[in-house]
Amino acid sequence: MDSSTTATISSLKTTISPSPNPNRAKKIPIFPYKKTTLPSFSNFKSVKCIHSPPPNPKPSNSSPFTCTAVTFSPSQTTELVPSKLHHLITEFQSLSQPIDRVKRLLHCATFLSPLPESSRVDSNRVMGCTAQVWLEAQLDQYGKMKFWADSDSEITRGFCYCLIWVLDGATPDEVLKVTTEDLTALNVGLPVGARSRVNTWHNVLVSMQKRARILVAERDGKKDFDPFPSLVISSDGIQAKGSYAEAQARYLFPDESKVQELVKELKEKKIGVVAHFYMDPEVQGVLTAAQKHWPHIHISDSLVMADSAVKMAEAGCKFITVLGVDFMSENVRAILDQAGFGEVGVYRMSNERIGCSLAEAASTPAYMNYLGAASGSPPSLHVIYINTSLETKAYAHELVPTITCTSSNVVQTILQAFAQIPDLNVWYGPDSYMGANISKLFQQMTMMSDEEIAEIHPAHNGDSIRSLLPRLHYYQDGTCIVHHLFGHEVVEKINEMYCDAFLTAHLEVPGEMFSLAMEAKRRGMGVVGSTQNILDFIKQRVQEALDRDVNDHLRFVLGTESGMVTSIVAAVRHLLLSTKSSEKAKVNVEIVFPVSSDSITRTSTASTSGLNSVKVGDIILPVIPGAASGEGCSIHGGCASCPYMKMNSLDSLLKVCHHLPDEKNKVAAYEAERFKMQTLNGKSIADVGCEPILHMRHFQATKELPDKLVCQALSPNSNGRSIS
Repeated sequence: MDSSTTATISSLKTTISPSPNPNRAKKIPIFPYKKTTLPSFSNFKSVKCIHSPPPNPKPSNSSPFTCTAVTFSPSQTTELVPSKLHHLITEFQSLSQPIDRVKRLLHCATFLSPLPESSRVDSNRVMGCTAQVWLEAQLDQYGKMKFWADSDSEITRGFCYCLIWVLDGATPDEVLKVTTEDLTALNVGLPVGARSRVNTWHNVLVSMQKRARILVAERDGKKDFDPFPSLVISSDGIQAKGSYAEAQARYLFPDESKVQELVKELKEKKIGVVAHFYMDPEVQGVLTAAQKHWPHIHISDSLVMADSAVKMAEAGCKFITVLGVDFMSENVRAILDQAGFGEVGVYRMSNERIGCSLAEAASTPAYMNYLGAASGSPPSLHVIYINTSLETKAYAHELVPTITCTSSNVVQTILQAFAQIPDLNVWYGPDSYMGANISKLFQQMTMMSDEEIAEIHPAHNGDSIRSLLPRLHYYQDGTCIVHHLFGHEVVEKINEMYCDAFLTAHLEVPGEMFSLAMEAKRRGMGVVGSTQNILDFIKQRVQEALDRDVNDHLRFVLGTESGMVTSIVAAVRHLLLSTKSSEKAKVNVEIVFPVSSDSITRTSTASTSGLNSVKVGDIILPVIPGAASGEGCSIHGGCASCPYMKMNSLDSLLKVCHHLPDEKNKVAAYEAERFKMQTLNGKSIADVGCEPILHMRHFQATKELPDKLVCQALSPNSNGRSIS
C-alpha cells in the first residue's frame, strides 16, 4: 500500500475523508526490513554512537532509545532505520491507554535538547504544525544526516525526539525511504482531539526529507530548481517574485477611474455582474474594488453564477453581464427563464464564441457513443459535470437519465445514487482526470473500516464500495487544458521544493498531482476539491495562524487556474488587515504558481486582435486570443490561465455596459440567446437541459435523488431514451 493509497479523504462532507480510526489494526512499514527478533531498548542503549559536532553544540542527556549513527557493518546499517521504526511502533502499540501514550511522549520530550534562540528562526520553521516547530539538518563527513529539533509544545517535542531517534545518523536515501504511511501505526490510540498534533509526525518527516534532498543536491553540485513565481501577502502589502507573479499582481490595485466608470454604469442602468474565479486579473481587480460600491457583483465558481443572477434579478437588476465561457451564460439565461425573469437581458463579453475544452469534449460524437453504451446497460444514471453546454445536457438526458454535479458534490452524488438505486451503473463525464480520481478515491475507501466509510456516506460500507466499483464508468477522452498542466514534471518539482508547503488541487488535475495533494490532505496540509473548497481552505489556515498569534509564514501551492489569485489575495488581505495591530504577530502568506517564472506572452492583444484564424496549407485554424495581462506556461507545456476565460476583458464589459439598453443593436452579438431548437423528443432544449440542473438542486437540498430521476433510471423506454 503506497502513501497515495492511504491518502484517503478527510472531511468529505465538503470534499473528501474522515480521520483515521484509532482502533484499526496496526500497519507494517511498507519498506522491507529483516524480520528478526528485535533488540530491547537496553540493547539499543549499549550501542556506541558516532556523532559529528552539531552546528550548535547542545548538552546531551541519556536517552531511552539512544542515537542511531552506530558502528554497524554496511549490511546492518541498511536495516537499522526500519528496525528502529518497527521497534518504536511496537512500544507505542504496547501502551493500550491513550493517557499512557501521552505520558510516553512527554517522557521522550525530556531527552530533546533545546535549540538556541539563534536557531529558532522562521527559516527553520516546520509548516503546518499547530505548535511552533523548528528543525535543523546537516550532512556530515560520513554522508549521514544529522537532525536537531525543538518546539514550544512538550507533546510535539516528544514527536520530534522519536523521529530524530529513528533518523539521526541515517543516510539520505534511508531518510527518503520512510513514508508518512510508515508512521500511521504510531497514531493508533491517541485521542481524536490530538489529531492536529499527530500531524506533526508527518510534517516534521516531510521537512526532514526536503532538507535531505537539498543537502544532497548541494553536496553533488547540482543546480537548484528555479523557484516557481509567487505572491507574498502581508498586512503591509504584496511582494511579487518572478515575472509571471508580477503580471498577476499588476492589477490587484486597479485604476480608481476605471472602477468609478464601471460603477457609474452599473448603478445607473441596474446591471448585475456574475464572473468566474478564472477571470483575467485586470477585470477581476476592477470588479473586486467595485464590489464596495455596488452589491450586485459576484465572483464565484460556475454553479453559483446562475444562482447569483437570479438574486440580482429579484433585487431589481434589468441586465446581467456574464464573465465566463459560453455554457455559463447559457446556464444563466436558462435559469433566469425558469425563475420567471425572461425579461432580464443576459450578455456575454464577446461577439465571438467563447469555448471550453471540457464542454467541447462532451459535444462530440464520441461522447454520445459513450452514452449510447450507457443506454444499453440499464439501470443507468449519467452524472455530468456542470461545466458543459445546456444543449449537451439536454441531448444526454434524453438518452440516459442525467444529473449535473460540481467538483465539490460529485463524490456524494455518485455514492447517493448507488445507495438509492439497486444494481445501478453510473456513467460520469466528461472530465477524464476527475473520473479517474473519483475511481481511485473509491478504491482507497475499500481499505477503510466500515465506521470510516459511514462517516463519508452513512449508507455505505466496505462491501458496498467494492460492489459498486465495476459499475462506475467514466469518459476517457476529456480534459481541461489548464488543469492538464499539473503533470509529472510539475509534480516532481513540487516534491523537490514545495513538499512541506500547503498543497491545493482541483479535482480536475491529473492523477499524480491528485495523489500528492491527497497525501498532503491526510496530514492536514492539503485540499482537493472545487475552486471554492480551495479558497475556503486557504482562509481557514490563515485564520488558524492568526489565532495562534505567533510570527508565521504560510506557503500555498495553487493547483488550479491562476485567475483564482485575485479572490485569494482579497480574502487573505481582509483577514490580515482585520487583525492588524502593533501587538499582533506578523503572518505572511505566499501563493505559489506552478508555472515557468519567465513565461509571459510578449505580444500584446492589441497587435493580434484582428487575427481570427490562420491558414496552414488547406486547413484554417482558429487563433485563441492571448491574455492582456500575461500568459503563464508550465514546465510541462500547459497554460496556467485559460485563454478562453481571458476573452472576457474589461474593455468588453465597459463596452456592453455603455450600450445598454441596446436600442440600436450595437451589442446584439453579445446577447445570450435562448435555445429555440428542440430535442429528438420534440421538447425545448432549454427545458430539458435545465432538468439535470434542477435534479442537482434537489439533491443539494435533501441529500437524496429526486423520485422523478430515480423512476427515469429504473424505467427507461424501449428506445433507450429516458422518460421525462
